[in-house]
Amino acid sequence: MDGHESQGGKMIDQREDPANIGEQDINPDLFAHTMPADAVLTALGSSLHGLSQAEVAARFVRFGANELPKPETAGVSRLFLAQFLSPLIYVLLAAAAVSLLLSEFADAGFIFSVLVLNAIIGTVQEFHAQRSAEALRNMISTGAIVMRDGESFEVDAAELVPGDIVLLESGAKVPADIRLIQEYDLEVDESLLTGESLPVEKSTNNLLEKETPLADRINMLYSATLVNRGRGRGVVTATGSSTQVGRLAASMQSGDVAKPPLILRMEQFTLGIAMALGAAVLALAAVEIYNGTGWHEVFMISVALAVSAIPEGLPVALTVALAIGMNRMARRNVIVRRLVAVEALGSCTVIASDKTGTLTMNQLTARAVALPGMPAWQVSGDGNSPEGSVLNSGRPLDSNMIARLDDIVRAALLCNEGFFGRRNDEWVSHGDAVDVALLVLARKLGHSQSDMLGDCPLIASVPYESEFGYAATLHRLDDRYLVLVKGALERLLPMCEQMADQAGQRRLDAPLLESQLELMAGEGFRTLAFAHAFLPADSDIADFGREHLQGLTMLGLVGMIDPLRNEAKAAVEACHQAGIRACMITGDHPSTAFAIARELNLAAQPEQVVTGGQIRDAEVLGDVEVESLVRHANVFARVEPSQKVTIVRALQRAGHFVAVTGDGANDAPALNASHVGVAMGMRGTDVAKESADLVIADDNFASIVAGVEEGRIAYRNIRKVIFLLISTGAAELALFFLSMAFGLPLPLTAVQLLWLNLVTNGIQDVALAFEPREGNEMQLPPRRPSEPIFNRMMVERTLISALVIGLLAFVTFQTLLAGGMDVDGARNSTLLLMVLFENVHAFNSRSESKSVLTHNPLVNPLLFFGTIIAQLIHLSAMYVPGLNSVLDMQPVTLLQWLQLVPVALTILLVMELHKWARRNWPVTAAV
Repeated sequence: MDGHESQGGKMIDQREDPANIGEQDINPDLFAHTMPADAVLTALGSSLHGLSQAEVAARFVRFGANELPKPETAGVSRLFLAQFLSPLIYVLLAAAAVSLLLSEFADAGFIFSVLVLNAIIGTVQEFHAQRSAEALRNMISTGAIVMRDGESFEVDAAELVPGDIVLLESGAKVPADIRLIQEYDLEVDESLLTGESLPVEKSTNNLLEKETPLADRINMLYSATLVNRGRGRGVVTATGSSTQVGRLAASMQSGDVAKPPLILRMEQFTLGIAMALGAAVLALAAVEIYNGTGWHEVFMISVALAVSAIPEGLPVALTVALAIGMNRMARRNVIVRRLVAVEALGSCTVIASDKTGTLTMNQLTARAVALPGMPAWQVSGDGNSPEGSVLNSGRPLDSNMIARLDDIVRAALLCNEGFFGRRNDEWVSHGDAVDVALLVLARKLGHSQSDMLGDCPLIASVPYESEFGYAATLHRLDDRYLVLVKGALERLLPMCEQMADQAGQRRLDAPLLESQLELMAGEGFRTLAFAHAFLPADSDIADFGREHLQGLTMLGLVGMIDPLRNEAKAAVEACHQAGIRACMITGDHPSTAFAIARELNLAAQPEQVVTGGQIRDAEVLGDVEVESLVRHANVFARVEPSQKVTIVRALQRAGHFVAVTGDGANDAPALNASHVGVAMGMRGTDVAKESADLVIADDNFASIVAGVEEGRIAYRNIRKVIFLLISTGAAELALFFLSMAFGLPLPLTAVQLLWLNLVTNGIQDVALAFEPREGNEMQLPPRRPSEPIFNRMMVERTLISALVIGLLAFVTFQTLLAGGMDVDGARNSTLLLMVLFENVHAFNSRSESKSVLTHNPLVNPLLFFGTIIAQLIHLSAMYVPGLNSVLDMQPVTLLQWLQLVPVALTILLVMELHKWARRNWPVTAAV
């Protein structure tokens, strides 16, 4: 740079120090897209040759580092304490406190032990999940080239301050929000911020309205976006949390977060247990006091009753079930950031997915080639892979078609500044996305750029500029010159006199070509036109330029689109089969969104696409109007980040459990607002990952479906655990009430109940958490959001099993007492019978509908062998000195054991009959 530069007509001496205006109020939060570049420089106290080092240091102190606040990571102690923040834990803590007040230290010790064990397991699992999520963060620092004191420096992007002059070139990551001052052929990929899959051509001179959407602010560059092509210079208008990305991150922290479905259901379930237990204890106490029982004895009976009713093993079993689900998800490329989110994906009724990079590959691909006046030919293959071919209605091209296609391919290869080739046995590419897509198309037909340049050496070129909308190159071909042009059809038509069709050449028919363009645009294609001309060897090409681009022959059109991921369509169909509504939310143009949605079977007519403008108009009218607009729409286009949250909130108000998937910073607020946020791990921004509950490690939409399946398996297993614990607890209550109703002593002591619930039953309920899939998880609809964990089916099974177990145990206890056995001996046998009942009932709990006889017991070896171990532990405890006295247990004979086994097997027969009845007269079809 020389000693002076022009700024808005005023010459600024390079030696002037912008720090002289350092005391003025620098306002980085200005609407720079509405102001001329020189006015923005003035407002920021800067100039084209940059700030002084002293001023940079002062502003750095004032504005801070150019980075987003790092999320506070919970330490081990906080994670441990967080495990106690649950209504069920509160109930158990209350029971332990009552036990301590009554000097029942054994009872209190048992309860505290299980709570500590649960907290340890939960802490370990969540700490592991936290570390896995942290490993996904992009730890590579971004550099930036800035002008300071009139010289260029390369600095860490974190050191940028408002007013810095930044230089950008192709391949650079935009380090802050920037108002463009100068640009040359600048094109930027803003998909991670706006959701717009196509790159945006930038311009410095346009002054825009204040309300202009981010995607249309062509005179601005935004932090975290990528420069595809060209060069630019601009002034930093905002850094760190003041950038558009930073504001998205701040909006996530301040917004309301929806509770995961499992938390909602468990809170409802726990409240129900607490109320039922409170009512039962009060009723029992009232009866006992009425009968003249002393207060101390009433307290003891109440504690025993509470111990029998509270599922002490549930916190541990629940945590284990979620931890197992987390590990299973990890094997299927789903990383869980919060343990409770394991089940959330399986409960969702709507998946609202970002399009770019999630449903699509975010790799522009040539999918159609059209000769003038002919139906388009189809190009197979997706993304930056040379696998594929060109077909005419599914059939190979004939020789005449191939000859015409070769002309287009030659133009696509030679008028091209990109690169696509093999490096270290891998296909790699760089350059403009359109250029790369054209090179991939040529590779599918067996042509390479290097070979073509060998036959047609490059002599001169007219580079692409957004002002003109085309690029041209001049080549030598044998004894003549070849002119090649590519660009927008409307820019090439004035240059052409003829067009090439299948038969040869004929006079240009502009309306025909324009109708072809409209047809391809209606299918969501970004269309590029190609033309050529041959010049004689004696032509004057010394100053080859735009004036030579006349009398061309139009070769045809190439349609490009960001294609679907290979697995996306099948994954969406799997969602439909599972009863999950799939929606697509994108910042793309409605026609592009509709083309993708139609391919995904999300929409059949363009009218089914709802735009951000429609949502904005509906918001003015109120929530009811927004809900009406959102209720039946599956495609949302030209949507801004705040509107994504509006859509999510409307779906939630309609009673849905909403999962949101995405990879960009523009998706982060919606990820945070949803019941479960799912971020893409490979391409996703840090902002998106930090706001999500789950991270897809391979960016594969099919992994989301796998996560749904694993979530449903986890939820089923949680229900199995809850059923086993609640049904056996209810059976103990039935046994107690029957004994008291008939004036018998307590059939079991409080310590025996804790032994029964935590030790002998604790092995089986944890083992049930390891149950594999039953096979029909993805063929059934999700449970209604309003449906509690304890639904009608569970109530039926619980009541039946509780009455059978409780009644048979009571009859056994009463019979033993009537036969002359002392109370301790009768309790000993009754306790053994209850252990046997639990051993058998654990296998009833493996499925709500499938017969035990259809389940291979060795599929879950932990349950099979754990049940045997639980029985052996109980029998062994009868012989352990000290333990048998605490538990009031004594050895039994083999005959006594054999007499109790058939009684315990009765519950197997009863539950098999209930399953048979419900298979023939089903209650619900949800998972």
